[in-house]
Amino acid sequence: MHEVSVMAGIVEAVLERLDDYNVERVEELYLVVGKLTNLGEEQLTFAYEVVTRDTPLEGSRLVIESEPINILCGSCGYEGEVEHVVDEEFHGTIPVLACPRCQGKVEVTSGRSCCVRSMKVVEK
Repeated sequence: MHEVSVMAGIVEAVLERLDDYNVERVEELYLVVGKLTNLGEEQLTFAYEVVTRDTPLEGSRLVIESEPINILCGSCGYEGEVEHVVDEEFHGTIPVLACPRCQGKVEVTSGRSCCVRSMKVVEK
């Protein structure tokens, strides 16, 4: 469950940033999590509750915004979301990182993020 180590790193970075301000507590933390990160929302939420204990973030609400996987094809110029194939063995879908029009190589333009978008805080 790599969500715990990811969330611990995020919380550590947020706490370091809070030291620069006069913050009593955090009410909400907004994250953007890309589909390519393979981070589970339920696991992130559980990890958040655990790693925020005894910190100014304890009891705050974690809001997760899912970032879709978007691509840009260097050959035909296609821009948009990827296609997915069903993987029955793992009971899910797998993104196809090739152009849906020409099957050319693509650049991933979104879907890899894992970052804090914003926070709602109470000042001292």
